[in-house]
Amino acid sequence: MLKVSGLDVNIGPIPILRGVALDVPAGTMCGLIGRNGAGKTTFLRAIMGALKAEAGQAMFGHQDLLKVHPHKRAHMGIGFMPEDRRLVPALTVEENILVPVWATNMEDWEDRLAWIYDLMPEVAEFSDRGSMELSGGQQKFVAFARALMAGTHLLLLDEPSEGIAPVFAQRMSEIMKNLKDEGESVLVAESNDKHVAGLLDRSFVIERGSIVAG
Repeated sequence: MLKVSGLDVNIGPIPILRGVALDVPAGTMCGLIGRNGAGKTTFLRAIMGALKAEAGQAMFGHQDLLKVHPHKRAHMGIGFMPEDRRLVPALTVEENILVPVWATNMEDWEDRLAWIYDLMPEVAEFSDRGSMELSGGQQKFVAFARALMAGTHLLLLDEPSEGIAPVFAQRMSEIMKNLKDEGESVLVAESNDKHVAGLLDRSFVIERGSIVAG
């Protein structure tokens, strides 16, 4: 599904990632585990095209994502949940979830939305509320739901359990278990694997911008 090799990324003059290699086979849930500042977010942003790669490949099927325009990643069925949520304040919860639909002219999105609401009934309950009316944990769920809307083939999650109450983190783990049971392809980045260890088919440990185990 996703096979990354030799990935180098700089931010300004500073090298952040060097020779990163990992793969996420179809239907698996893999972890990218490392301390804050290890390079997890930089890796995910590079895969999504938000940061330019200096070298390497990121093969998604038969296409190298590093050669695809960033705005086309969602068209390819890749969903990304950023750590800081990035919700649109002026939109309702459901409108935030539908942003990928509007951006990609997705067909059959009603079925996808119904599936998401079935997976995350709590989000359905506050779907008509303003996104800024929610708690931080609830906003994480909305960002998760939006990523699911786009991520029909691959889901990238950046610190889904970070900065939220334990009850929300536990619920996030339950949702991810359901995704695993349904055979979704997922790469989740976490500072530690406390909440996801039992779900992961494979873990990659990143330190100082390089994979050291996995």
